[in-house]
Order: sequence, then structure tokens, then C-alpha cells
Amino acid sequence: MKKTDLPTKTCPVCQRPFAWRKKWRDCWDEVRYCSERCRRNKGKAPDEILR
Repeated sequence: MKKTDLPTKTCPVCQRPFAWRKKWRDCWDEVRYCSERCRRNKGKAPDEILR
């Protein structure tokens, strides 16, 4: 499978797209955030995080 063929989602915090990773193989349906940083900052506005 090519990287371009992998499923993607949009992170609700930073609004950036992120692709499926092997470590998410068993829980892809539950993955919501692109990174630990976004998961921790889920209550903040996107412009506050990128500073």
C-alpha cells in the first residue's frame, strides 16, 4: 500500500490532516487527534496552540 492510499482524518484541534499509522491499526476508529500535543490542548483555540 502506498502512503497516498492510506486513510486520513482531520485533527479537530489544529485542523490539519493526518494519515493512518501502523500503531493505530487496532484503534483507528477511536483516534481523533494527530498528536499528543493536540490531545492535551483539545480545549484551546487553534491559534493558541501554534504559538
